[in-house]
Amino acid sequence: MGLFGIFGNKKKKITDFQSRGAIILDVRTKGEYDSGAIPGSKHIPLQQVSVRLADIKKWNKPVITCCASGVRSGSAAAILRSNGVEAMNGGGWASLYKKLEH
Repeated sequence: MGLFGIFGNKKKKITDFQSRGAIILDVRTKGEYDSGAIPGSKHIPLQQVSVRLADIKKWNKPVITCCASGVRSGSAAAILRSNGVEAMNGGGWASLYKKLEH
């Protein structure tokens, strides 16, 4: 499968998550988030994801994580999945925003 297939699948997964009311979780620092973010996204810095698991589980929705480049959001998605939350790494917030159904 080429690169376009991989990106196409990610877009499909994002659309699937969105159709089920997914929450966008931005795990950047407060300063990064305040300088620009996806409208309606929730903000929990990566360092706080583990201690805020109970809050996140209360959402009872799939979660699409994002950050600046995709590294921190990958870590956050892994933490969430290992704790029973359906989560995917949406990557960098700006590129994720372009893939979202508006």
